Amino acid sequence: MNRRKFIKIILSLPSLSLTGCGWRLGNIRAQATTSQPDQLYIYTWTQYADDKELLTTFTAQTGIKLLADLYESNDIMQAKIQAGGGGAYSIIYPSDYVVQKMVEKGLLNEIKHELLVGLDNLFPQFQNPPYDPNNRYSIPFTWGTTGFIYNSGVIKTPPDDWEYLWKNREQLNQKMTLLNDTREVFGGVLKMLGYSYNSTNESEVRQAYEKLKQLKPSLAGFDTDAWRNKILAGDLLLAMCYSSDAIKLAKEDPKLQYIIPNSGTSLWTDTLAILKTAPNPTGAYAWINYLLQPEVSAQLTKRQSLATPNSAAFEQLPKQIQTKPTLFPKQEVLAKCERLSPIGEAEEIYERYWTQLTSA
Repeated sequence: MNRRKFIKIILSLPSLSLTGCGWRLGNIRAQATTSQPDQLYIYTWTQYADDKELLTTFTAQTGIKLLADLYESNDIMQAKIQAGGGGAYSIIYPSDYVVQKMVEKGLLNEIKHELLVGLDNLFPQFQNPPYDPNNRYSIPFTWGTTGFIYNSGVIKTPPDDWEYLWKNREQLNQKMTLLNDTREVFGGVLKMLGYSYNSTNESEVRQAYEKLKQLKPSLAGFDTDAWRNKILAGDLLLAMCYSSDAIKLAKEDPKLQYIIPNSGTSLWTDTLAILKTAPNPTGAYAWINYLLQPEVSAQLTKRQSLATPNSAAFEQLPKQIQTKPTLFPKQEVLAKCERLSPIGEAEEIYERYWTQLTSA
């Protein structure tokens, strides 16, 4: 929720048959592909962290043990599922535009709304989203923006737009990272150049590539995960990131601040979807129903800084959270943002230039 991203459980949960640090990491065992109604395997973003109370409550309500594998980008998740490596998972967390792609490939089960409770609590814009009309194949989990987190104790002139990286690359040399995400990185630069995040024009994508090629020598890397510890340690001054990650880190270090570029950025929704090959669809519906509970969704917002799409949960939040602009941006800011959309055959163009950029 991410971009877009459960990373660990703070306390060990032996009662849930998890590893000592929380989630089971790495590849789930092959034998887990068989139906085990008392176990639910999910494949989720590394950014999403939960806590003992919520998980133990889920198990108490359902008797279902929760185990998970983690990924740090939609590309990694899609590649594994399409290669047949997702047979153990019942629930995945695809971002909005990825839902469309996976539906087209026949990878997702149509959701039976009659088995869910609380869909009418979703804000109107999440009840019939453009990426999945009427939520036929996905349920929104969290949403946010993509922008920059920076160390305001060192950077006295805060970043205001994408162009800032190029103008200040000497100061930021080897002290900044971009996401390890093809569409997000190219999308941001396309936006800076006055184009759409979802451009399918090869000339425009090439222009974005040339700009990124100029910046690359100044980058510490393309990173969706490890940048967090580095910026907390002072090894980075700025990182392209998802709003949910930035808000969490700002709680740890108030010098770390988040901005949405003035020219606009991506508006993303991370969702819950059930795979066609789900070995435990009953457990999958139990997990979705659990997260649809307003009190659960509100707790996720308060504890994990995950913007809720649930209006009933929003009403339970303190006023200072409801009005937090980094978590719930104002409408005039959102008006400049774009959702990532599937780009069809143009995806090959992006991947070609991405390979050239990251391998050079």
